[in-house]
Amino acid sequence: MRFRHPDGTVVHLAYCTNVHPTEDFEALLDQVRRYGGGVRARLGVDRLGLGLWLPAPVAAHLAEHPDVERLRDALAESGLEVVTLNAFPYAGFHDPEVKKAVYRPDWCDSARLEYTLNCATVLAKLLPDDVARGSISTLPLGWRSPWYADRQHQAEEHLASLVDGLEKLQAETGWQIRVGLEPEPGCAVETTTDAVERLADVDADWIGVCLDTCHLAVEYEDPAAAVERLAHSGLPVVKAQASAALQAATPADPATREALRDYSEDRFLHQTREHAGGRTIGRDDLPDALDGRRALRGRGTWRVHFHVPLHEPPADPLDGTHDHLTQTLTALLGGPTAVTDHVEVETYTWSVLPEGRRPEGPDGLVAGISAELGWARDRLVELGLETL
Repeated sequence: MRFRHPDGTVVHLAYCTNVHPTEDFEALLDQVRRYGGGVRARLGVDRLGLGLWLPAPVAAHLAEHPDVERLRDALAESGLEVVTLNAFPYAGFHDPEVKKAVYRPDWCDSARLEYTLNCATVLAKLLPDDVARGSISTLPLGWRSPWYADRQHQAEEHLASLVDGLEKLQAETGWQIRVGLEPEPGCAVETTTDAVERLADVDADWIGVCLDTCHLAVEYEDPAAAVERLAHSGLPVVKAQASAALQAATPADPATREALRDYSEDRFLHQTREHAGGRTIGRDDLPDALDGRRALRGRGTWRVHFHVPLHEPPADPLDGTHDHLTQTLTALLGGPTAVTDHVEVETYTWSVLPEGRRPEGPDGLVAGISAELGWARDRLVELGLETL
């Protein structure tokens, strides 16, 4: 979907397809038609945006193979468009256990550079003719440990090579494609403050930040202050991911702890932060926070890196950070100037929600994604954006 900001900027809203298992090209085509087309039809809109996730083998294939034209045709036939890719997960995102494997290869590894440039090549072939630019989100350098000076230097060299590749791609295709590193709890770039420090030397014409609102909330960052911090540093918000975190106001309460255990699962990493007495402390995964050797005591509110549906907060005694999400969208798009023009709804956790809250089959997932996009659309309209 497209919107016009009061300043004239066209803002694109999409949903991220990393919610779908995708390990080969034919599966990608099927998800585009079945889910992308189904969501568009359910919303009753003429055009729907997809934030495509391409596993590394699929990205490498499409970068060099005419199958990319089959994909472009399938998108057009289904009333879909692509202006952004999610290149954070490299592959295997729906394996039985992902956890910290999602951060490999990191930006110290040339494989991450090659993958990202392949994604940029594919995106340049998919972009609609009438858009301003493309965007790609990627991991925040890597997991925090070990992250020594030599690893930072290697990552910076690869990011410099990325800029060279993006400049070359623009010279060949006419398209500018920018890459946003996505601050995430537990990573080398965990907060917007880390982004300003560790990305100080990047070329901001090509590299900036992907602001994930779930991650921002888990780190208890104030939305307006975070956006202002990035603006002051000159780092652009290349794209925003509209997502909500799981929240527990009374984590020491037995009923709350039992409810939290329903969200403790084996596939994804659910970094948990407790805020009390003016301090934020955390653990790398929800099971560690609940029952680990150094379990959190529950003296203050917990926020958990578990993307919960935008339109349907968790049941009591739990909650979601939907108010924080709305505040972040306001900081990004509620002012006189649009801070970003790409917004991607990214709830990839539908399949690991507690029993009874998961969608029933493909039709249930289509309905859930449609409801999320409807929620996000309504928030943008409330901020004064006009539906195109």
